Amino acid sequence: MPDLYIDGSWRGALDERTREIRCPADGSRVGVVDEAGGKDTVEAIAAARRAFDEGPWPTTPAADRGDLLLRVADLLVRDKDALARAESLDTGKRLVESEYDIDDIANCFRYFGRQATAEAGRVVETGTPSVDSRVVYEPVGVCALITPWNYPLLQTAWKVAPALAAGNTFVLKPSELTPHTAIRLMRLLEEAGVPPGVANLVLGAGPEAGAPLADHPDVDLVSFTGGLATGRALMAAAAGTVKKVALELGGKNPNIVFADADFETAVDMALTAVFLHSGQVCSAGARLLVEDGLHDRLVDEIVRRASRIRLGGPFDERAQTGPLISAAHREKVEAYVARGLAEGAVLRCGGERPTGPGLDDGFYYPPTVLDECSDDMSVVREESFGPVLTVERFSGEAEAVRLANDTIYGLAGAVFSTDEAKAQRVAARLRIGTVWINDFHPYVPQAEWGGYKQSGSGRELGPSGLAEYRETKHIWRNTDPSPQGWFD
Repeated sequence: MPDLYIDGSWRGALDERTREIRCPADGSRVGVVDEAGGKDTVEAIAAARRAFDEGPWPTTPAADRGDLLLRVADLLVRDKDALARAESLDTGKRLVESEYDIDDIANCFRYFGRQATAEAGRVVETGTPSVDSRVVYEPVGVCALITPWNYPLLQTAWKVAPALAAGNTFVLKPSELTPHTAIRLMRLLEEAGVPPGVANLVLGAGPEAGAPLADHPDVDLVSFTGGLATGRALMAAAAGTVKKVALELGGKNPNIVFADADFETAVDMALTAVFLHSGQVCSAGARLLVEDGLHDRLVDEIVRRASRIRLGGPFDERAQTGPLISAAHREKVEAYVARGLAEGAVLRCGGERPTGPGLDDGFYYPPTVLDECSDDMSVVREESFGPVLTVERFSGEAEAVRLANDTIYGLAGAVFSTDEAKAQRVAARLRIGTVWINDFHPYVPQAEWGGYKQSGSGRELGPSGLAEYRETKHIWRNTDPSPQGWFD
């Protein structure tokens, strides 16, 4: 069956191009999908434009839009096993992680299904009896939604659900490496009753399939999650038509551990922070900042446990983490490690490709710890997006805050301390979008997600996530108009 979904119909690419998808865990063939070119994307944009300007969706009652999202949530639960398997085959991540993701995705649709009617607007007091003044919310229009490969369906849900809840139409372009769950989601949207043209899907690489989404005049908003360089290029392209732009561009996230932290908790969370999904997480705690008095003991224990982490494919029940997404990405991670060692970092574990049964055919890289790092090293300053932990020492609160904030990013981070007042003081001074205290990685749909500085613009999840996909309008109505006489 064709894989592009445009104007309510499934079809192939105009130039009949396809892409073979292989599992990064073992190189096995997952499938072949249609790959769009620029003309396909322009057709998808046109369909979304017509559906917004002429179709019923933007004026569909918010409660009905919300009900559709709730139906999608139920369908996600129904198809959880198939969706999780498809996600794991595309990404190589452990099946159990993909199953957790599908639960989160269903919850996301439920949240925005309820949020659709939560706030319709507000009345503004004018002091004039003959005037009523209202602030109302309206959909932005046609949204271009561009999602990454590390959490393909979850990141898609974070964009699709609020866009639909607010009454928008959209064109979705997932990563060309991980398309299969996006295809499945579009089938579920179709089953749930999304009108033709409201939801459109194009597959393919950014330079071909994605380029028109940023500069086309019929697109009103671009939402992108991915790398900093691509985000800058999209923002520049969108400037020509002054689009709304929502970017989440990752981070180089500090994990601050004070000497008074609970030791076992700090060790456990430090491992989870950076080695979950082999470090391919935008909020990964890849920078470990340790107070001098605890450094040696903490790092020794992290190294001991990291060295024992078992690598394996999606369906290896003994595996604790999986492969990197591609050969090119593994080479990028390796280059960062090599550069870090050349700049003076000390390799404590990892650093070489693993070999052995079940590993030779995949893009595996071991949990790696680089000690005695400084904040001027490229491996500390730049996002490697792999299972690489850099360790820096600090002495006291002021230095911890200075080191943590000395970065172009500001997405997430954590503070570990049994001194609650100190933890709160440090958290308050961090220029970071999400700060965890004595924890790492949890999120809830009710909270906002986004970053400071070059981690991006805009916020996802929560009420502000819905606001990204709505326009705010002030309506002033004079119920007793009369001549004002300014120029009599």
